[in-house]
Amino acid sequence: MFTKKSALTSTAVLSLVAVFGLAGCSNGSAMDEEDTTPTTEDTAPAPEMDESDDMMDDDMADDGMMDPAANLVGPGCSAYADAVPSGAGSIEGMSADPVAVAASNNPMLTTLVSAVAGELNPDVNLVDTLNSAEFTVFAPVDEAFAQVDDATIEALSMDADLLTTVLTYHVLPGQIAPDDIEGTHTTVQGSDLEVMGSGDEIMVNGANVICGGVQTANATVYLIDSVLLPAE
Repeated sequence: MFTKKSALTSTAVLSLVAVFGLAGCSNGSAMDEEDTTPTTEDTAPAPEMDESDDMMDDDMADDGMMDPAANLVGPGCSAYADAVPSGAGSIEGMSADPVAVAASNNPMLTTLVSAVAGELNPDVNLVDTLNSAEFTVFAPVDEAFAQVDDATIEALSMDADLLTTVLTYHVLPGQIAPDDIEGTHTTVQGSDLEVMGSGDEIMVNGANVICGGVQTANATVYLIDSVLLPAE
């Protein structure tokens, strides 16, 4: 059976500029009818950017809100970035798409994608589900699935309930950042899994996180080196 290693665009803050009309007549006399008071369009100075705009942008960059790679953890992140430096499957590229689409563009996740998209078992297609809400996804890379024996893969291809159980055990509701991932979490499947460690040494039920905190449009993804199995 399985090896048991087991979303802000900043709003620019503009200075409110007071609009001054030119003063009326002196000594109480009325202005000549040919005189017209300049409109506010003529007199209002062009709005200027407040200094706080730059400060907000700097803060967002510091918080990693504009850099998909800012909060990555795991010993394999550099290798991932080197292997897929650009394009839809890169760290930056994945951040633009919902998770099932993003995963389908990642060359490290072809087996997982085939299982999620109904290619392993036509009765199991979780693409729309995964793209429809916010999730945290533990994504076994292709090498992880290669550890699973052929008989088990065959069983999964024939048993839709079993495949659904295994796949949904890799998914948590809501997005969980690396700084908060340690602990016990209840999966979408219903069973708990345990995450231990931090930084570049995070384990999920004994599986190692290769690269975690990978952002997609609706999910936070942790690439792992083993397929997870819920306890019987």
